[in-house]
Amino acid sequence: MSTQHTRNTPGATPAPWAEITLAELPLRDALRGEEPYGAPQLDVPVLLNVNENPYAPSERVVADIAAAVAGAARQLHRYPDREFPGLRGDLAGYLAEDTGVDLAAEQVWAGNGSNEVLQQVLQAFGGPGRTALGFAPHYPMYPEYSRNTLTTWAAGRRTDDFGLDLGHVLDAIAEHRPSVVFLTSPNNPTGTALPLGDIEAVLDAAPGMVVVDEAYAEFRRDGVPSAVTLLPHRPKLIVSRTMSKAFALAGGRLGYLAAHRAVVDALRIVRLPYHLSAVAQATARAALANRKELLGRVAELRAERDATVDWLRGIGLRAADSDANFVLFGTFDDRHAVWRGLLERGVLIREAGPDGWLRVSIGTPDDMAAFRHALQDVLGG
Repeated sequence: MSTQHTRNTPGATPAPWAEITLAELPLRDALRGEEPYGAPQLDVPVLLNVNENPYAPSERVVADIAAAVAGAARQLHRYPDREFPGLRGDLAGYLAEDTGVDLAAEQVWAGNGSNEVLQQVLQAFGGPGRTALGFAPHYPMYPEYSRNTLTTWAAGRRTDDFGLDLGHVLDAIAEHRPSVVFLTSPNNPTGTALPLGDIEAVLDAAPGMVVVDEAYAEFRRDGVPSAVTLLPHRPKLIVSRTMSKAFALAGGRLGYLAAHRAVVDALRIVRLPYHLSAVAQATARAALANRKELLGRVAELRAERDATVDWLRGIGLRAADSDANFVLFGTFDDRHAVWRGLLERGVLIREAGPDGWLRVSIGTPDDMAAFRHALQDVLGG
């Protein structure tokens, strides 16, 4: 008996699809009941919820990036360079400018956002029978990297002022013997930067790798050092960064890390083939070539951040000290009601951090004026 396949014709009613629910799929048990990570993407006038740089690239920078992408497009029939030494060298040069530490291209690795490179860290150093450790409140993707790589997640805590209690940290390390410790400086969602002494104490105690996530490092206050300065003498240290924030390249999806060569070689084992497209490489290199302009508004954003902290405290709210481009503030008996009230007034921020707290990204002066007006309106002030 032959089976006849039918094809829908334009304008015809499509053939029905068989129905199946997520619960009926052979999903891993650890994924049942989980929701995809992500902040709300809503069309409102003032977007202050995902810590983007509010200043778009200039037309000159756009033209440079477009020319670089056009050059890459002429070779899109070929796979990209899977080792991307040019981009890694450019990133090493930038880190040397920012931190004073000379790095070889072979000591830098990159991926589709810092999310990919951090998940690669757990693919290489985590896994079944191994543990990753972090200290809440922290970036909520860390436990998801662990879940996705079958690594056990252990959560410690930060202090009431969002720093680290080294006694508690060392006890947690002794208890869990983690293969990977995640530290964040400046911390998301609190904005807190860590002293190098705290990072060194963790490095001294940790049996495995220590990741310092510096996604917001460019916004740190003057005199706050980068953990990159510890790398020469700390072979189990990894420092990750991103071009999504200060570089105004969130849509470019380029994250990277610096580490010893052997660590980068471990990540090269687990990376997918040709994981970083030729277009992404060209975009990032053009952005790095224009870094003076793209980073030119960072000082303004720092000043706006500090003014926002002062204003929030001035109206009687708590606001955490921040070295990032956002401020955690509160506290509210019903933070969702405050969040909803701001949204109704055209301002989108983030419900993040401990109960009762909210996080606002730093935008343009007009954005921040709209935020202040809306918040006062919501609070009845």
